[in-house]
Amino acid sequence: MRALGLDVGSKTIGIAISDTSGSFASALKTHRRSGQQPDALAIHELAASHEVTTVVVGLPLELDGSEGHRSRRVRAFIRALESAQEHEVRIVVWDERFSTAAAERTLLEADLSRKKRKRHIDAVAAQFILQGWLDYERGKGGEGRSSGP
Repeated sequence: MRALGLDVGSKTIGIAISDTSGSFASALKTHRRSGQQPDALAIHELAASHEVTTVVVGLPLELDGSEGHRSRRVRAFIRALESAQEHEVRIVVWDERFSTAAAERTLLEADLSRKKRKRHIDAVAAQFILQGWLDYERGKGGEGRSSGP
């Protein structure tokens, strides 16, 4: 099982990918946004080229767990992903609260310059989102709840 993790922003989409065993996530790339449908098609092409079976989309919930404006924008992108499917890919929503903060801390600890951090932050945030979901899936034995909130 191979999965993609997405950190969907207004200007970019951070993308991470799992290893073929579905155990570890790695930052893959940052995609510059060009519109819902073109972005959804680009994600599906990437998924097909890497034989991905699941796409984990980070949902930016508010601190109290409610969905705000950013969550609604991500849900609109998820609808575009669902409508652009050419082959069956499972789309999972995962709580992404604090993923960007964790990515920023990791990049600071790696002593990257501000410019390099800015270039990699979204893909590293996607890595945190995907790794959280992979750990959850592994912990439950692959049964039960398939997505976050």
